Amino acid sequence: MSRMISYMEKDTPVHRLSGFTKLLFFMIWCLTGALTFDTRVLCVMIVVGTVIYILSKTEKNQVSAVFKAILFFMLLNLVFIFFFSPYEGCSIYGSRTELFPLFNGRIIVTAEQLFYELNVMLKYFTVIPAVFILLTTTDPSEFAASLNAVGLPYPFAYSFALTLRYIPDVQDDFARIKNAQEARGIEMSGKAKLTDRMKRTASIIFPLLFSTMERIDVVSDAMELRGFGKKKKRTWYSYRALSGADKAVMVFIVVFCIAAMVFTFYDGNRFWYPF
Repeated sequence: MSRMISYMEKDTPVHRLSGFTKLLFFMIWCLTGALTFDTRVLCVMIVVGTVIYILSKTEKNQVSAVFKAILFFMLLNLVFIFFFSPYEGCSIYGSRTELFPLFNGRIIVTAEQLFYELNVMLKYFTVIPAVFILLTTTDPSEFAASLNAVGLPYPFAYSFALTLRYIPDVQDDFARIKNAQEARGIEMSGKAKLTDRMKRTASIIFPLLFSTMERIDVVSDAMELRGFGKKKKRTWYSYRALSGADKAVMVFIVVFCIAAMVFTFYDGNRFWYPF
């Protein structure tokens, strides 16, 4: 049974990196993407992210459904930006190049606004592969150790790791219930109406949430009985020492971030507009 956004053990250069390295890369990578509005920097980040994604050998069925959902909300966000702030690009770039009117001239589409929304879209595509790579190539226990290594208290780090471990189980339970419903003649595929699919999916989700909460209570009680959280520090079985590749990746992402920021702010403005 295929699982979405879950760790799969593989022998790839990305999998062999420490969880701490991947977490640090992810944080600096997202910071760089958030600070820059230079289209050239964002395009380079997309190319680098795509190469790393290919090297990680993440299976398409793991991320396809989630990617479609993210893409839908991204497009929805771009539409909201356009209708609620149709001239944001003009105020940012300091010019106004009118292209064509909409809604009887109530809104004028400008080249600056389209270019601004293009950059917003590119920002999404710089972060999305990084999220997928982090979650699908990092063992949850090692990820918890990495969170603890950057200063997060270990009870919170361990709770996050447990969440990552339970997501695949919840997905499996949902798939089993859905297949059982379809075996009984209840259509839940794209052949059914959207409203019918929503109602039938809701009838699965709520019982699934309650069963998941019960499972969490069992794990919480077991951890409490074993004295989890009593001491301020703990050791990690899954912690991986830094290798030469880890150090090289750390140097790369720091240098890349500095170079991207210098390239972005060299003229005193992080918004690049070539026209």
